[in-house]
This record gives sequence, C-alpha cells and structure tokens, in this order.
Amino acid sequence: MRALIGVDLPGYRLVDHDVWASDEGDVLSLHFFDLPPDLPASLDDGPALRAALTRYTAEAGGGLIEATVKSLGPLPALRQILKLPLPGQPSGQAFIGSFTVPRAQCSTVVKIQAPERGTTGMREAMVMAQVGHDNYFRPHPYAPEVQGGLPFHAADHAQWDAQFPDHPLSRVRRTLAALAEAVQVAPEFAALPPFSR
Repeated sequence: MRALIGVDLPGYRLVDHDVWASDEGDVLSLHFFDLPPDLPASLDDGPALRAALTRYTAEAGGGLIEATVKSLGPLPALRQILKLPLPGQPSGQAFIGSFTVPRAQCSTVVKIQAPERGTTGMREAMVMAQVGHDNYFRPHPYAPEVQGGLPFHAADHAQWDAQFPDHPLSRVRRTLAALAEAVQVAPEFAALPPFSR
C-alpha cells in the first residue's frame, strides 16, 4: 500500500525503490509494515511512550534524543530522533530521525539516517567547552533512571543546530521539518482503523 506521498524531497535523489540519498550521504527511506505496530504505549500516553522508548533505545546501545507526537497530514505520528554508535567503528555516531504513523493493523515509517563522517565529536567538544562539564551530561528527561547506551547530553539539544548546521543531527532535524511540510497521507491509509494500545 502507498501510505505516504511527497517523501521525495529536494536535495535527495532516488537510489532504489522508496530510498533516496543526499550529497552528504544521508539516506531517506519509506517503509510499510503489514502487521500491528509494536509501539510500547498509546500515542495519547506521552510519558509512558517516551520512557519506554528511552529504555528500549538504551538497551540497544543507543540514545533517544527526542520523541514527540506530531501530526503528519490528518494523522498522529510518532516523531523520534535517536543516536547509535557507528557499526564497526571505534568512534562516531549515526543519527536517525523518523515519523511512524501507526494504524490498527499496519504502520508506515519515513526515516532519515545521517552518519558522522571524518572528524567526529567536534559538536560535543565545543558545546562542553561552552556549558562546562558539570552542565553537559544530564539525566534523561524521559526516564532519569535509565543507564547504559549513549548518554544524554547538552550537545544534542536543538539550540545548537544553528551553530553546527552541517552536523548530521542538524541535518536530521531539518529533514524532519521538511517532511512534516511535504508529506501527505494517502486517503486509503488514513481511512484504516486507528491504532490503540
């Protein structure tokens, strides 16, 4: 089923079926899952949803940066940004942003992946120098008790994107904003029974 329309954004070229790439090496992809969504809580229960996603991402070795519910066309969607270690690399991270649009028996996801390339950690080092070590690492706002995975810290905040416009996290946020404006939900997908937990 074609659930979302308008995913092919300017600056991205089609490289495979429902997969686009940018000159920076970011990959935009569209996915349809023909099975009930495995979201850990209802989209209406923000605190429970965010806390569970924080734990799940930490257990997988990553870190949840943001999770919010936004409208994508007429439907509610889970907007997430997370970071994962670059596989097989001694340092560096990949940043992944997504919109998940769940329905009762299926879901669709549009995802942007942006890996760090070249020298890594510059954004983090420069932000730490500005805010100080004591103000840099913080308990996770969604689940303060969570340990493990990649730490939650000040450099992941959106306030630093303007200072580091070419950083992959900044690019992920820009792409998600563009998707929120451009993507339309196919009427037949919108008409499916809604997701409930």
